[in-house]
Amino acid sequence: MKVDRTVLKSLALFERMTDADLDAMLEHATPRRIVQGDAVFEQGASAKSFFLLLHGRLKVTQVTHDGQQIIVRMVHPGDLFGFAMALRRQDYPGTATAAAESLVLGWPTDMWSRFVEQNPRLAVTAMQTIGERLEEAHTRIREMSTEEVEKRVAHAVLRLSKQAGKAVGTAIKIDFPISRQDIAEMTGTTLHTVSRILSAWEGKGIVVGGRQKLTVTDPQRLLKLAEGKGD
Repeated sequence: MKVDRTVLKSLALFERMTDADLDAMLEHATPRRIVQGDAVFEQGASAKSFFLLLHGRLKVTQVTHDGQQIIVRMVHPGDLFGFAMALRRQDYPGTATAAAESLVLGWPTDMWSRFVEQNPRLAVTAMQTIGERLEEAHTRIREMSTEEVEKRVAHAVLRLSKQAGKAVGTAIKIDFPISRQDIAEMTGTTLHTVSRILSAWEGKGIVVGGRQKLTVTDPQRLLKLAEGKGD
């Protein structure tokens, strides 16, 4: 499978790179199609590669010391991920699993320094990505420490609709398969609790669910719930 340089050129990360630099990057890239449910890499495995998501969606999960699985990040098209070297790690801190059929490009980890030296924008983007992850992680920790469950779930669904939402009239459809268990793992609660909350929201016309489907039909009421102003 060959990836054309125009695919990379269309991404903000690479838009300022020359064709020659893009071709040099692609020369060392390994494309992989990841079937929904399969992992790109596993938590604790040696970080031999770093990746770019071209198409699809991934969820990055971690298993805590007490055996609880949590979703720490969603990976969207155009995102770099798995660059453990930038975090000064030798292993992957989480497991990256395809939430939908995905296409990724992978490079050997030892090429990271070379790419960064030749393309400072990669280094800047990596730092921005790490900063965004830290900010989101701090926000989620604060939510789980101080907010009641319904507000946490509302915040999580709002983030999903912002990061992966597709407008359908006045509604916002999450454009990849998302289960109630996924939302439970994002918010540090149980499947039973998330199911109860989403069912109540469906009854009020705030969301419409289905098998691994979720559409926010009333974003303003959901925002009020997240702010603690809902009914």
